[in-house]
Amino acid sequence: MTDHDRLFKELLSTFFWEFVELFLPEVFAYVERDSITFLPQEIFTDITSGERREVDLLAQVRFRAQDAYFLIHLENQAQSRAEFAQRMFYYFARLHEKYALPVYPVVIFAFDEPFRPEPSSYQVEFPDRKVLEFNFASVQLNRLNWRDFLEQRNPVAAALMAKMRIEPRDRPRVKLECLRLLATLRLDPARTQLISGFVDTYLRLNEVEERAFQAELDKIVPTEREQVMEIVTSWMEQGIQQGIQQGIQQGIQREVTLVLRLLNRRFGNLNTTLEEQVRGLSVDQLENLAEAVFDFSTEADLINWFNQIE
Repeated sequence: MTDHDRLFKELLSTFFWEFVELFLPEVFAYVERDSITFLPQEIFTDITSGERREVDLLAQVRFRAQDAYFLIHLENQAQSRAEFAQRMFYYFARLHEKYALPVYPVVIFAFDEPFRPEPSSYQVEFPDRKVLEFNFASVQLNRLNWRDFLEQRNPVAAALMAKMRIEPRDRPRVKLECLRLLATLRLDPARTQLISGFVDTYLRLNEVEERAFQAELDKIVPTEREQVMEIVTSWMEQGIQQGIQQGIQQGIQREVTLVLRLLNRRFGNLNTTLEEQVRGLSVDQLENLAEAVFDFSTEADLINWFNQIE
């Protein structure tokens, strides 16, 4: 399962100012960039559902040329929900109450469907007056045209193009354009990996699309092609290493399960201490124990075996 909240939080906390510059240029103009402090995650109980919810990202920043601060509350929403605007108001009210600072609320709507415009305000009104009108800034990715961001030398644009509205036939082209843009930014390896991993997560191509991607890649100039291939090779190698590590862990788990089954058949259910000792063994030790099980007569033999390997 993709951890959407973690991916977006990592992207936006790493490239916070780049996000503000790209999508909130008015704010970027009056904020002091060197003043940012990320505040601890706030956990609130949702009044409507009773669920505990975490605020995604909360930053304290300073107005430019002023000794006055405000908060930027950035929320990523992976599903369309009817009550979401109301929830944003609740967050706003509680953050404003706790910190006694102005709060600038921002939402990224990151779902693929529906395509209709999502509400960006919450109102309370009566026939004779409007009591409340709460508005928040919103970025609805599936209503943005990825072509509008091709010339933006911004790492957030390189990442979020992968979540904009894309026709199926354009998926290989968009992935290539994301990586071309990323290559021009010349970020350090860690940040490059963060962006390319984000793109690969949300634009995972099938075999037909991979061939189309390669055909598009072959058309670009050699210097750009080499830069893109360096990025592709990097995340492919990381994916292979992750696969190897996952395979090792799965192999160890299978070995543990087998050995525990043998021990439980021989002695009945093991006590918790012995079971934890078995789970802490290396692959080689598990294999040795599997062979030794048939020589054990009592549970004491198992305990002696553990004593001998310590």
